[in-house]
Amino acid sequence: MQIGIMARTFSQPTLSGILDQVLKHGIRCIQFSFGCVGLPELPESMDETLFKKIRKEVEARGINMAAVSGTFNMIHPDINKRREGLRRFRILTAACHQIGTSVITLCTGTRDPDSLWRRHPDNDLPDAWEDLTISMVEILKMAEENDVILAFEPEVSNVIDSAVKGRLLLDQMNSKHLKVVMDPANIFHKGELPRMDEILDQAFALLGKDIAICHAKDLDRDGEAGHIAAGKGLLNYRKYLSWLDKIGFDGSIILHGLREDEVEGCVEFLKVIDG
Repeated sequence: MQIGIMARTFSQPTLSGILDQVLKHGIRCIQFSFGCVGLPELPESMDETLFKKIRKEVEARGINMAAVSGTFNMIHPDINKRREGLRRFRILTAACHQIGTSVITLCTGTRDPDSLWRRHPDNDLPDAWEDLTISMVEILKMAEENDVILAFEPEVSNVIDSAVKGRLLLDQMNSKHLKVVMDPANIFHKGELPRMDEILDQAFALLGKDIAICHAKDLDRDGEAGHIAAGKGLLNYRKYLSWLDKIGFDGSIILHGLREDEVEGCVEFLKVIDG
């Protein structure tokens, strides 16, 4: 397991400054976002010169780009916004290998028109699932054309709000290009914290063999949780990391949801717990 971090955790004005801060904290793995170079998370157009520059900056420091963020609302109630997201996602899939990664992380979206991270009751309607599968089929074609992995994250605010639904989606899509981001801080519905260990066991039983990348943050309550730095909340990290050991996960666990001044402590926390 390699400890990494969301590159945008660091507020430096340039990519080189961000990457230098990553190294300063003894980290050699990132989840990249185009926000690090002043662009939207999904670029509006191709810029091969920029893409090659990003790769050069990362590789020059011996940093592994475990994934790039590609979040957009796959079931936005406005179909035109969905189409624009799909258009930009095509650009991102084409850029992946140029910037030095083969994994794109994404969420499955919500019917809330204003926030990706707010649950909407219509997420549970059949047409939300139908729209998700339509979008997913389209982006999986892009992934196949560009030989990249798409890793979706079960999230209580989104249409895939549980490990059970995550398994259903994986089985329905049946694609080697579709995998999972495991982030246990996102999977507890309101009232479920007393069943934490049971729900973690279920999540790994259903999704463990399809994990591409892991996230490390914490939660201070269930439901649409207030997320905090890893080790400062209620998540049973010993169980989480023991499951990663049990399934033989040797990929990246990416810190996020933390301030810059919390990075050193969180890195040490993960090392001690995994120890």
